[in-house]
Amino acid sequence: MKQLTMSSTMINIPNGDGIALNPKKKCQCSFRCTGSSLIGMKCKNDRNKVVHSIKVGIALVLVSFLYLLDPLYEQVGDNTIWAIMTVVVVFEFFAGAMLSKGLNRGIGTILGCALGCLAAILADKVDGTGNAIVVGISVFIFGAAATYCRLVPSIRRRYDYGAMIFILTFNLIVVSGVRANEFVKLARHRLSTIGMGFSVCIFTSLLIFPMWASDELHYSTAAKFEKLACCIEECLEQYFETVASPDFNQPEKKKESDYKWQANYARWEPWHGKFGFSYPWEKYLEIGEVLRELAATIFSLKACLQSPKQPTSTLRQSIKEPCELAGLLIAWTLRELEESIFTMKRCRAEALIVPKLQPLKLELSRVPSPFKLGATENGEGLPIASFVLQLMETMEKVEVLSKKVEELGELADFALKS
Repeated sequence: MKQLTMSSTMINIPNGDGIALNPKKKCQCSFRCTGSSLIGMKCKNDRNKVVHSIKVGIALVLVSFLYLLDPLYEQVGDNTIWAIMTVVVVFEFFAGAMLSKGLNRGIGTILGCALGCLAAILADKVDGTGNAIVVGISVFIFGAAATYCRLVPSIRRRYDYGAMIFILTFNLIVVSGVRANEFVKLARHRLSTIGMGFSVCIFTSLLIFPMWASDELHYSTAAKFEKLACCIEECLEQYFETVASPDFNQPEKKKESDYKWQANYARWEPWHGKFGFSYPWEKYLEIGEVLRELAATIFSLKACLQSPKQPTSTLRQSIKEPCELAGLLIAWTLRELEESIFTMKRCRAEALIVPKLQPLKLELSRVPSPFKLGATENGEGLPIASFVLQLMETMEKVEVLSKKVEELGELADFALKS
């Protein structure tokens, strides 16, 4: 354990698994590791794409047997086209997405067939023009109601496809019943063939190299911590060089929609691996939100590097020690949080991480004043004070992030680190 003293504040910095004592070396090593992991992820993604394509081909072959084998064709007939359409439309890359879409299609079809048959029976009891009027009114009411439901954000996010299938099935059953009194038979065939197609999708997707949206969300979230740690290290390294380099890479931000659809699909997935039936996927959305805010805060430090008014090297060196220590602590914290999520082990942020951040934030709070920096006349103190304030805000975001990760560990029942 190494101790660094700044003014009146003493902060412990662990060696080995803790904060790197050589930021440049650590950053370069981290970039090499990140580069290797990115190459590995790209190869894995390419392999998964090939596997998914093969699975779709297998599913299409299996469902085509309904046409190709005479005993099956005699039972189903030309309605087999609905089974093939179900496989083409429902089969998705992730198992959760496939289950979500398949169940939406099934529920929409069942409701559409049930209400469509009722409306068709009611219309059939009215002769002449009244028949068409009843059909028209029912189509208008149910079509308008279902369309309005699709515009509600909470329904649109999870059940938009089911509502669309309901509209399609309801109109198909009701309108076909006007000309041919076989709407019950049509509904039965549609339900059975869609069920066959969905069964083929479940068999192929869940039993042949399944791909889980929950795994993708879990590991992609953990990977963001390392990238942000490298970004903060690179920013501080460049800022305290003799000439600040303008070539600073923007930290990658994961789109909010990506987190949302991954979490939504993860909710549909059955138990697998280390994930239980009621895993707290909402916490991943909260962590993703804080990660985006942290990425934006780190990127805002770029303005300090590219500002036309740069403080002298001497003035920058006067705050180098506390700022670099803050950067090392931020990077160490992010890597601890990444390990906590990746290995599913509690990081105990309240006991181990937050106490290290608090005294350093207090030390940095004494730096920003231009009067204390002795740079009030030429305005050099303003950009350097802005840099320190952004660094303090970064530490606050990291503290919030630490608490969110600890909450995830508690809700998901992560094991304690040994």
